[in-house]
This record gives sequence, structure tokens and C-alpha cells, in this order.
Amino acid sequence: MKVAELLIKCLEQEGVEYIFGVPGEENIDIMDALLDSSIQFIVTRHETSAAFMAGTYGRLTGKPGVCLATLGPGATNLLTGVANANMDLNPIVAITGQAGLDRQHKISHQYYDLIHIYEPVTKWNAQIKKGEIVPEVIRKAFQVATQEKPGATHIDLPEDIAEMEVNASSPLEVTKYTLSEAGDQVIKEAAILIEQAKHPIILAGNGITRGHASDQLRTLVEKINIPVVHTFMGKGALSWTNELSLLTAGLAGKDYITCGFKDSDLIIAIGFDIAEFSPENWNPDGATPILHIDTEEAETDDCYPVQLNVVGDINENLKKLQQALSPKERNNAWVANVRKKALNELEQFKEDTSFPLKPQKIISDLRSVLKEEDIVISDVGAHKMWMARMYHTYQPNTCLISNGLASMGIAVPGAIGAKIVHPERTVVAVCGDGSFQMTGAELETAKRLNLPIIVLLWRDDGYGLIEWHQLKKFNRSSNIKFGNPDFIQLALSYGFEALQVKKGEELKGILEKAISLKKPVLIDCPVDYSENMKLTEKLRDIDC
Repeated sequence: MKVAELLIKCLEQEGVEYIFGVPGEENIDIMDALLDSSIQFIVTRHETSAAFMAGTYGRLTGKPGVCLATLGPGATNLLTGVANANMDLNPIVAITGQAGLDRQHKISHQYYDLIHIYEPVTKWNAQIKKGEIVPEVIRKAFQVATQEKPGATHIDLPEDIAEMEVNASSPLEVTKYTLSEAGDQVIKEAAILIEQAKHPIILAGNGITRGHASDQLRTLVEKINIPVVHTFMGKGALSWTNELSLLTAGLAGKDYITCGFKDSDLIIAIGFDIAEFSPENWNPDGATPILHIDTEEAETDDCYPVQLNVVGDINENLKKLQQALSPKERNNAWVANVRKKALNELEQFKEDTSFPLKPQKIISDLRSVLKEEDIVISDVGAHKMWMARMYHTYQPNTCLISNGLASMGIAVPGAIGAKIVHPERTVVAVCGDGSFQMTGAELETAKRLNLPIIVLLWRDDGYGLIEWHQLKKFNRSSNIKFGNPDFIQLALSYGFEALQVKKGEELKGILEKAISLKKPVLIDCPVDYSENMKLTEKLRDIDC
């Protein structure tokens, strides 16, 4: 068989269901081999989108999503999405076509050394220079991508190697990756730290969801009555309805939620990655000790003084820790006060009818129409800050926020990936008009695949988050406004249903209609971002 055919056989062995990507001249042997494969190739309109889809697939399934591009500009377009998955710790395998080995020693059309270009944004990568090594390369790419902490791997296949005949070779058997557990002595020391702490607080990160440890966290929290703050990517580890949930932190500076860190004498960071939420925002003096419970030892940071690392399988270690601790009552009246202030902030906009709509009203209406298990994917922009802070979740992986690389444009492709994984759930992409325009062509992909995603577009005709930062620092804005197309006509031209919000009281009904249609829908919703600076001023006045 050809090397390209062997590569596809190895991908089938790994259980690959989909490859997201854009075909090119240098990967046509792979494309031809796919015609005889069970793997479905999903043609995207841009390579970055392909990697976003693969990354979301990886996050929701725990299995590496696979994306494909050709050499040169195809590969460099793919790079941003691969980097995004790697920093968000989503398992992904990227495959690029490449110039033949006979022209890699000189300046050549569309040729760049992709191994070195991809090296900083992947856990491991390799070029296939001999057909016989394909099974080893594929197996290692998938193994490394899924090992904690998961991320991106990259395989580069020169076109002359892809078309070569290779002696019959079998794919390698898939081996299951398992994590070790912390030793009994470490668990005992962790239990002592928690027992001795008068005001401990838990910081719940993305690793809890990856480790399927949400149930164990909830059991632990109920037993020892410690309040929980979530990172943007840890949302849903504890249901927002739980009286010990301090909701979500992540805004720089003070907030009701981050006030809890100020008086804490022990911060228990579980499944937390520093890229999610810099410790200088919540432990600026490095004075409060950290109990770090994760799959790897903590990153070195002067604001993250680790007193003890509990390393290994988070689910199993939480189970052992829960067994080592005695039930404990604590005075958590302050938690109820913080929850009341935070939740009232959203509740007071429930009946707001002003137009354009305030961010709080949009989120209130969105939360009210979606079920507990439905999925919202937030793009990057001012809306992301509001969604992270105010869209409250019941379950893990129901509000997906990229907060590692945090690349704009992720929501529409991400919603496509999420709907493929969970066709039974309503999936909503929350976009700003700036981020939407970066990958909005994927509306065609959603329509072609008949995926009834909902795109909720917050329109303010500018880069709202950048303006927010400019106003905070300089009290004036600079070069953030742009023009927009008629989004209704644009969506219709792609075959979407298109609904426009024209009054403050209309959004909830429009969202309900969009869900009932069971079709791809775009909702054009003007937003009033004057609330951004009002929030900034409000947070400045908080007295913890």
C-alpha cells in the first residue's frame, strides 16, 4: 500500500471518526486514501477553523481531534488553532502535507521547515521520512497528545513519501494511558494542612473536568464545607446552585468572588493551570500558601507558594483525601453574602427592557432558555468577560471558554465541533461582531453538515474588550471601530435562519424560537457596552 494509505489505517486504529481540514496539492494522496476509509473528512473554510473544531472535539471527548492542512500557508493558517488547543490543554493531532524531500535543502515554492515552526506550540512533532515508521509516529502522536497534561502533536508528511509504496505493515495496538496516585503519606500531609486551616478556599480549574473528578470534588466539598471558586475553564465543576459555590473568578483586580482569597489562610488549587488565571491577581503578595492538587507539580511562580504538591490522578487523589478527612462545619456566612451580591447583579437585569441590550440582560435570557446540559461556547472579546462572570453552570463542559491562548474566532468552529460530539444538545456560539468575522465563513460548513447550531451575535461595531482596556488606562479609545455587513442578509445567504433583536424584551422569545426551529440560526443582537466601565467602577468600590 501507499504510505498515505497506511497512515489512514493507523488513524482508523486510533478510533479517529473525523478529520477537519482543507485539502491541498501536497496532501492529495491522503485525501484519496480517505475515500476508502470509515473516517469522515470535514472540509472547513479555513485551516484555523479546522484546528478549533478538532480542539473542541478533543476537549469534549478526551480523544485527540485530528486536523489537516497542506504545506506553506495552509500549515501556517493551521498553526494558530493548534497553538490554541495546546495552551488550552485539549488533545489534538495536526497533520500537514509538505514539500518532497528532494527540495527541502533549498529555497522552494511554499516550503518552510514546519517541524521547527510547530515545535514551540506542540508537545511533540515529527516528519515522516520513511514509510515503515508511520505506525510508530501515529501511535506516539496520539499517546503524547492524551498524556497529562494533554495538548497538541504534529505530523509532517512530505508528498513524495506519501505516494511511495510501503511493505505491508500493521498499525500498533492502542495502549491505555493511566495516571499514578499520590502516596499515603502525601495524602496524610494534605489532610493535615486542610484540617489546620481556619479559612481554606478551593480554586477549581480545568483539570477537574479533564480528570472526570467533578463528583469527587462535590463529595469532598460537602464533607468539609470549603467554598469553591472556579476559573473560566473550570466552570461547572461545582453547580452554581450549590451554596458553597463562589461562582467564577478571572477578571483582573477586585471582585466579590476574589474577595474570598483575601482572608484565606490556605488556597487548595485543584486541576489548576497558571495560564488560566495568573496568581498575581488573587495572591499578589504570595503570602497565602497553596495546596496544589494536579496531574503535575506546580509551575514556579512567586505568587504561587506551594506548600505541598499532590500529584497524580485527580479523581483518585480527591477520593483518598476525602476519606482521610473528618466532616467539618465552618462559618460560611460570608459565602452566602458574596453569592447574594453576585447573583443579584444578574437578577436585577432580568426584566430590563432597554435597547441596545445590556450584557447582563442577554446572559439572563440565554441562561433562562437553555437546559443544564446544553452547551455555550464563548468567543474572545468583551462578551467573554461577561459570560465567564455571569453565565452560571450546572455541569462541567457546558460553558466552553478558551482562556489559555484565548484566540478570537473560536466560537463558530467550536460550536460545530461541539454539535458533532453532542447532537442531542442545544449548542450556542456566543460571538462578538469582531470575532465572528474572523471565522464566520464556517456558517457554510454548519449548513452543509446540517448542524443546527445557534450563533448569538453581540453587535457593537468595534473591538469592545480592547476599548474597555483603553478606557480604563487612558480614559479614551483608539482605533477600535469598524463597519459591519448586514448580518441578517449574510446569514440568509449561507442558508441560515436569521433573527434580529429590535427591542429589549424580544431576546428571550427569539432564543426560544431559534431552539425550536432545529435549524442553523444566527441572532443579531445589538449590545450596550457602556456597562463595561460601569462594572469597572463598581469593582473599584468593592470593600472586601
